Amino acid sequence: MIGENESCVAGPIPVSYLSCLTYILREWTGVEHIEDYLSYTVYLSWVLFPLAVVFLLPGVIVILFYTSILLLHIYKRKNELREAYSSDFWAGARQMVATLWDGHGRIWHGYELHGTGNIPEGPGLIVFYHGATPADYLYFMARLLIQKKRYCHVVADHFVFGVPGFKILLDAHGVMHGPKEECVSALKKGCLLAIAPGGVREALFSDETYNIIWGNRKGFAQVAIDAKVPIIPMFTQNVREGIRTLGGIKIFRSLYEYTRLPIVPFYGGFPVKLRTFIGEPIPYEPNITAEELTVKTKAALQALIEKHQKIPGNIFRALMERFQKQKKED
Repeated sequence: MIGENESCVAGPIPVSYLSCLTYILREWTGVEHIEDYLSYTVYLSWVLFPLAVVFLLPGVIVILFYTSILLLHIYKRKNELREAYSSDFWAGARQMVATLWDGHGRIWHGYELHGTGNIPEGPGLIVFYHGATPADYLYFMARLLIQKKRYCHVVADHFVFGVPGFKILLDAHGVMHGPKEECVSALKKGCLLAIAPGGVREALFSDETYNIIWGNRKGFAQVAIDAKVPIIPMFTQNVREGIRTLGGIKIFRSLYEYTRLPIVPFYGGFPVKLRTFIGEPIPYEPNITAEELTVKTKAALQALIEKHQKIPGNIFRALMERFQKQKKED
C-alpha cells in the first residue's frame, strides 16, 4: 500500500491530481468506487451552479443598501459638530450615496434617464410602476441628484421602516411613511415626491406582462389635488427582466395577504438594459375628482409602458439591448 501511495506522488508513471485525490479519499473513507460518487457530485455542481447564481445575485442589492448605511454612519460620525448648525446636514451624504448607486446602475445596467425636461421646476408628484425591487427608482433618484441637483423624496411601505439598520438610510433621504397630510405638506413646501401606488403587491405579483396592480388606491390622486401639483408618470424599461419573483405561486400570495410581509423569493440580478422614461405631466385641474385623476394617471402610465416596453418581457432580449444604441430624448 505504501508503494502504491508513493507511486501516486513521485512514481515513474504520471498520475493526475484527481486520480491521487480519488485514491486518498478511497483509502480514508473505505468506500469502494468513490470516483463514481465524485463524478455525480461534480455533475450536480455544474447543474445547480446557474440556479444558485440567479438566486444569489439579487443579494447584491442588499449589499448596496447596507454599504449605503455604513457610509451614512461614517458621514454622521465625521460631521457630528456640523449637525447642530447645518440646515441640511445630510446633503453631502445623499450626494455620496447617489454616486454609489449611479455607479452601479451605469456599470451593471447601462442605466439611462430620459425625459427629465418633463419634471417641473417646482413641486410635483411622480407616479411610477414598481418593479420587483426599488433599484430602478434609486438609480433615477441618484442620476437626478447628480445631473440636475434635484432631490426627490419617496413614499415607502410601512414594513421598510422595520428593516434592521434602515433607520439612518430613511432619515437621510427623507423617506415618508405616507400619511396624506405629510405628503401634502412636503409638496406645498416645494418638494418633489415619488410614489408607486401599486406598492409591494405590484412589486411581488406583477410579471413580465407589466400589469399595473393598483386595486382601488386613489389616495395619491387626492394628495395631488389637495397640494395643487401636477402628476408626472414614470416607467423603467426592462425592470421586470432585471429581477423577477415567484409571486405566481399561490402559496406566496396567500402568505403575503396573511402577513403583509414580502415573503416571496427573488431571482435574477441580470445585467439587462434599464432606461427610465418620464412622461408628460398631468396638470392640476381644480374641478377633477380623485377617481377621475386616478384613471387619467393609470392611462398615462399604461401608455408609457406600451410605448417603451415589448410585452411580454424577455430576459435575453433585454440583455441584448445593452449593445443597442437609442437616441436620447432629453
